[in-house]
Amino acid sequence: MANSLVEMYRMKDLRKKIFITLGLLIVSRVGAVIPIPGVDPQVLKLYFLSQSNSSSVGLTEYLNFFSGGAFANFSLFMLGVMPYISTQIILQLLMLVVPALKKLAEDPSGQKKIQQYTRYGTIVVCLIQSYVVTIYANSIPGVLTMGIVPFTLIAMLTVTAGAMLLVWLGNKITQFGVGNGISLLIFAGIVARIPEAMVTLFKSVSAGTLNPIVVLVVFIMFIVVVALVVYEEQGVRKVPVNYAKRVVGRKMYGAQSTYIPIKLNPSNVIPVIFASALLSFPLQIATTLGPQVKWLATFANWLSPQGAPYLIIYALLIIAFAFFYTQVTMNPVEMAKQIRENGGSVPGVRSEKLEEYLTKVLNRVVLPGAIFLAFIALIPTLVQKLFSFPSSVAMLFGGTSLIILVGVDLDTMRQIEGVMKMHHYDGFNVGSKKSKHI
Repeated sequence: MANSLVEMYRMKDLRKKIFITLGLLIVSRVGAVIPIPGVDPQVLKLYFLSQSNSSSVGLTEYLNFFSGGAFANFSLFMLGVMPYISTQIILQLLMLVVPALKKLAEDPSGQKKIQQYTRYGTIVVCLIQSYVVTIYANSIPGVLTMGIVPFTLIAMLTVTAGAMLLVWLGNKITQFGVGNGISLLIFAGIVARIPEAMVTLFKSVSAGTLNPIVVLVVFIMFIVVVALVVYEEQGVRKVPVNYAKRVVGRKMYGAQSTYIPIKLNPSNVIPVIFASALLSFPLQIATTLGPQVKWLATFANWLSPQGAPYLIIYALLIIAFAFFYTQVTMNPVEMAKQIRENGGSVPGVRSEKLEEYLTKVLNRVVLPGAIFLAFIALIPTLVQKLFSFPSSVAMLFGGTSLIILVGVDLDTMRQIEGVMKMHHYDGFNVGSKKSKHI
């Protein structure tokens, strides 16, 4: 492992990618602490300290989880990348009901159009959420240093610009760095809040509100959860495919056998992030507008992040998005078409039944993986709630954060390993050597 790290930094192109990634992540963290104009940071801090047990601060902790603490600071990046992810979900759902949009997405030249629609949609979602934020800020006594009208205009402009800048940073990380930029921004936000959470946990133990034995048991549970997530990420079902001899031009290619690797969790952390984004949008609006609209207040209380309805809907959304994203990225019809066009066959399966067989295998593999993912996302949060952990610690060390941390880390390590193997190094051995055949 030490040799791999040394060789990694010796490769100029990989070293450049890593430095670009780290530099852009640092920029994202700097923007998370710069407050928007018209807000008094000291008043804001005192307000949240005085309201530490209220439901609104519980929502703040929930939104802080995905913005890396930027929401509580009312910073430029307070919305994080959730508006962009929410827009992606809306567009992907629209593709199921709008044939023209689906046809455009399948066309390679139409991908730019889809990306353009996504950016425009993100701006609309940002404007809505930023307006809700101004209403929330106006409800905090003494936090505004200017009139509500100029503050609303300035806040909507700066917060929307900040969110779009964050999306741009994520895209640049994906393009010029290593790993998925959007996922890494969420990853960096979670990691940045770990020191603060550890201090809060230490203070709770010192004050006697938490039993040290209970804390030790919960940390052991976290280690077990991490191990289970890693094990799930490496699970693979190998579907064998045989290719007959064929002639291409003047060359004859001999028969060969290979396989289609179907992971237990093909969508990685995408279902968790999508489910969280889909729930955070209506929850933020309902909680902020609750004092003015009674039914929204009732809805916000019903959909509390620590309540049973939220956890049930969250689990169902994770399972649904796991199937949805897998069908988008691993279409059985397209896989069967490619196998037939290349003269391949699956042993024991008739050619006309290939789509049905691949669909059945894919569903049987993804279903337990999706249920397992939802289980891991919920159990730690429930256990922490029973032990009365501080909300900041509960959100940070819950199953959702662990799944994102482990999933993004493994995905980034695989990309680094792929670059290293191109330079004839062994890499970190994150991939096939540790895969579990299921």
